[in-house]
Amino acid sequence: MKHYAGLDVSQQTTSICIVDEDGRMVAERKAVTCPQAIATAIEPFHVARAGLETEPLSVWLWNGLNAARVPVICMDARHANAALSMMPAKTDRNDAAGLAQIVRTGWCKRVHVKSAPSHEARALLAARSQLVQIRCDLENEIRGVLRTFGIIFGKRIGGFSKRAEEIVAGELDASPTIRIVLEALMKARVDILAQVAILDGKVRSLSRGNGIVRHLMTVPGVGAITALGFVATIDDPARFRRSASAGAYLGLTPKIYASGETMKVGRISRRGDDFLRRSLYEAANALLTRVARPSALKAWGLRIAKRGGFKRAKVAVARKLAVVLHAMWTTGEELRWSTSTS
Repeated sequence: MKHYAGLDVSQQTTSICIVDEDGRMVAERKAVTCPQAIATAIEPFHVARAGLETEPLSVWLWNGLNAARVPVICMDARHANAALSMMPAKTDRNDAAGLAQIVRTGWCKRVHVKSAPSHEARALLAARSQLVQIRCDLENEIRGVLRTFGIIFGKRIGGFSKRAEEIVAGELDASPTIRIVLEALMKARVDILAQVAILDGKVRSLSRGNGIVRHLMTVPGVGAITALGFVATIDDPARFRRSASAGAYLGLTPKIYASGETMKVGRISRRGDDFLRRSLYEAANALLTRVARPSALKAWGLRIAKRGGFKRAKVAVARKLAVVLHAMWTTGEELRWSTSTS
């Protein structure tokens, strides 16, 4: 008789429930949250399938359990939660039992677990994005502090650092305290810029060493960050039978509500990876406003901008870029500059 296991994971321990193919509970276990301990706990039952939800530890556990030859699947937490919410009492034990029933019936959406290189690239891009945001926050803090004392930062030839040096040298003589504050913020900004430069070098190095990333960078508006982020997020292009699904996966298609005679089309869903969605939006902006070479994709976007405005056009072009990048990755073809892409 087949057995199925539900794994409710927490940081310290994992609740395990084993059920048979008729749904009857066979055993319950508690194990330390680590792949080896979980595999040992369920090994006597020779489970046909084990399941856990997506959460911060799921990648580590999934890879470890697969290495231990445990047939494990990773389930979409939203789908699992929809089923588990029907239980009158939420406990780790009940959640494990509910997950076991979900695994047994197959009523779940399997989540693709990305490869280790993809997770490394995503961690690199996320860290760089965070540091860039910190730099922007520091610059805004400097401007805000100075504005309180009537000093307008403005713009000067030479950039942000040059203007800050001018202020420290000439406009803060009457306030030694603010001089110390400004110098501390500027030093923090310089340190952040140094770390961003290190991560930028690593991004360029990874991009040069990846033929797929270099191929995608031939698309106008798409740079190393966007191309590397796309490859790291999609991981396996065979996940999508149609390239058009890539846009929906990244939350760039509109929500639709249809019931009876009612049909409503809303804003984009914004599901999926937020970083890649923003990167594609920036790439679309570069294509529409900075790339001089004409292309069918740019012409299509400009027609949308004329009808509905540039913001809507950028979203549409971002979705189209996701489709184009996936198709180029799958087929190995170059971008068709003159062929209509509408």
